[in-house]
Amino acid sequence: MRIRIAWVVQASTRTRHSRFFSTTCASTRTRRQHTGVQGQGLKAVQQRSISFGLIGAFIIVLGSLVVAQESPSPRSDWPMWGGTPDRNMYSDMTGLPTDWDVDTGRNVKWVAELGSQTYGNQVVAEGIVLIGTNNEAVRDPRQQGDMGVLMAFREENGELLWQHTNTKLAAGRVHDWPYQGVCSSPLVEDGVVYYVSNRGEVVALDIEGFRDGENDGWVQDEPYSSEIDADVIWRFDMLEEVGAFPHNMSNSSPVSYGDLIFVGTSNGQDESHVNIQSPMAPAIIALNKMTGELIWEDNSVEDQILHGQWASPTVGTIGGIGQVIMGQGDGWIRGYAVSTGEKLWEFDTNPKDSVWPRTRNELIATAVVYDDLVYIANGQDPEHGEGIGNMYAIDATKRGDITQTGRVWYYTDIRRSVSTAAIHDGLIYQPDFSGFLHCLDAKTGEVYWVHDTFAAIWGSPLVVNGRVYLGDEDGDVVVLKTGKRLEVIAEMNLGGAVYSTPVPANGVLFLSSRNQLFALAEN
Repeated sequence: MRIRIAWVVQASTRTRHSRFFSTTCASTRTRRQHTGVQGQGLKAVQQRSISFGLIGAFIIVLGSLVVAQESPSPRSDWPMWGGTPDRNMYSDMTGLPTDWDVDTGRNVKWVAELGSQTYGNQVVAEGIVLIGTNNEAVRDPRQQGDMGVLMAFREENGELLWQHTNTKLAAGRVHDWPYQGVCSSPLVEDGVVYYVSNRGEVVALDIEGFRDGENDGWVQDEPYSSEIDADVIWRFDMLEEVGAFPHNMSNSSPVSYGDLIFVGTSNGQDESHVNIQSPMAPAIIALNKMTGELIWEDNSVEDQILHGQWASPTVGTIGGIGQVIMGQGDGWIRGYAVSTGEKLWEFDTNPKDSVWPRTRNELIATAVVYDDLVYIANGQDPEHGEGIGNMYAIDATKRGDITQTGRVWYYTDIRRSVSTAAIHDGLIYQPDFSGFLHCLDAKTGEVYWVHDTFAAIWGSPLVVNGRVYLGDEDGDVVVLKTGKRLEVIAEMNLGGAVYSTPVPANGVLFLSSRNQLFALAEN
């Protein structure tokens, strides 16, 4: 396969922060067909060329319009972080358990063993549960030692189907902290799994692995190709291709729109916590999901990164315009036109008199789009501990620097947060790292109640069937009633720290502790 990338805006001048690329890919390799968006997806290339440019851009825009006009289907699978591109942690599913006992097995359908640390949240799609962890629970004797592992389990019974393993980066903890595994939550679309590995690669995998007896995609030289191994379709190395310098770990959960997928690069400081080794590297990139080719990138953050960049992008249609939105390492959140990467707006989530690291924060949480507004809370690396936080509702129909003009409301009685909000019936449920869950009015920011879990919260809440589910670092999962009055229904312990977010799929609640994956259902 030959890939040619022509710059529309020259990199040497950097007169714009966003760069849009026209790409051409030609191959004679035979590939297995996959059905995808608008009936295309990751299709076979058989003695033909795939070309992008003006025609490709038109197709992307047209596809975006089609996607934007589609009505959402009833939720069954949960194929990405947040379930849908707007990242709202809400589902209309019914019949999920509100209590269970992992010791006696009550309402526990199955349990699967994971590594010793699990930060990559589970997703459920096409009969498979995918989750990122480390390699401390070795499943393949050929692959020993510290690795990042994406595991694929059968949804029905928890059987391990295959895994994708990646050795650690040679640079060590500056890029790839020991034993942290995979921190990305995958995206699944039409038989393809997309995620960011511990090596800073965006990877596309065949959801069937090698169990179908075929080696799909551009990549034909996988080191392992037995039934337990992943089948790589394509990969995009963000360190090599765009010069990313991830700080400690690559962590971004992909999201799609039409023929594009979007990820954050995790570009950040070096171990001195002062120097930005790669200030010209982008914070966010858009790739063609069929080929992995770079379509556009943006580096508006430049050398103002406070520490690292670990947020994930969000996609929504706001004011009739498709936008991809992501919080970045300077504490600003930015919105872009999905097809071209044109920066539409930016918003500073820190007061102007704030000072890093005491009162000025970065953005690790993923934004939520709800009723044409963008919601996000700022915070810092959990290793920095507790501190002052800020939460905002933003009118993203505005353009330019909208720090003042786009602020709908501003909430300061919150601590640092790394969590994504859940919003339903006009109420927003937002945790902070100090262990408090805040319930506010989504339109006005009025506070209705605050619940103290008495432990650090790394994950995000799930709102489903009139209930709020939320886990904490002590291993407790609290279930509360939705609404303007605080009412705790139950609290259970999973036997290990919960860094994850509950996921509903097909009548089952999927939860992970640091070393186990649970499928919970009414017995």
